[in-house]
Amino acid sequence: MLQGKNIAIFNIANRHSIAWKVAQAMDEQGAALILGYQNERMPSRVEKLAEELKQKPLALIPCDVSFPEQIDMLPEEIHERAGMLDGLVHSLAFAPREALENPFLFTEREHFLSTLEVSTFSLVALARALTPVFRDGASIVTLSYYGAEKVFPGYNVMGVAKAALEASVRYLAYDLGPAGVRVNAISAGPINTASARAVGGFLQMLALHEGKAPLKKSVAGRDVGNTAAFLVSDLASAITGETIYVDAGYSIMGI
Repeated sequence: MLQGKNIAIFNIANRHSIAWKVAQAMDEQGAALILGYQNERMPSRVEKLAEELKQKPLALIPCDVSFPEQIDMLPEEIHERAGMLDGLVHSLAFAPREALENPFLFTEREHFLSTLEVSTFSLVALARALTPVFRDGASIVTLSYYGAEKVFPGYNVMGVAKAALEASVRYLAYDLGPAGVRVNAISAGPINTASARAVGGFLQMLALHEGKAPLKKSVAGRDVGNTAAFLVSDLASAITGETIYVDAGYSIMGI
């Protein structure tokens, strides 16, 4: 499904991260991957993970989106090492622990701004920076959560960031549509990752999800990976500006 396509994924953190599950799903579909990581502590970890892929990645590239100069360097580096891109997966989110532990009302200004910068604006910045290396028909996929629409106590400022992320998807889809570039979000159900466990009451959220969802199960990272692979493929050539729910049906329920 993805043979001959070059896909960049920012960023891989560990084998339990959703970004890694996306990478595995796309690798199985024949994509050539560019794997991003955050800082100097990560290369050996990502290199070890990359050994498990069927195809050797085209490149492993550091990118801390808190530093605009690192984003600015990406187009030239990707073009030199991998050529043009057919897809970008944005799997980046961060909120200071205090902003998740305290009520949203008491979110500090600097915590609000840092959360929105990494979790939301980074999508805009990456899309703009990489536009020169996108092929016609390229696809951008980002990861959201139902906390963008409904209140989940403990999700707090991250819910606001995800709401802004989903709105950004729609505006980017409009701006990039004439260039043939599609932009979509996946709203995934709760997945038991290290970052998710930083949200207070996460295990209770997971149990509630399993009991309420029509499919009576939680969502696996591979479920999200498979959907991301579909969205960057030619099978989704007329889908843009959408938020696709991969949540075992949880979002359709009223009670």
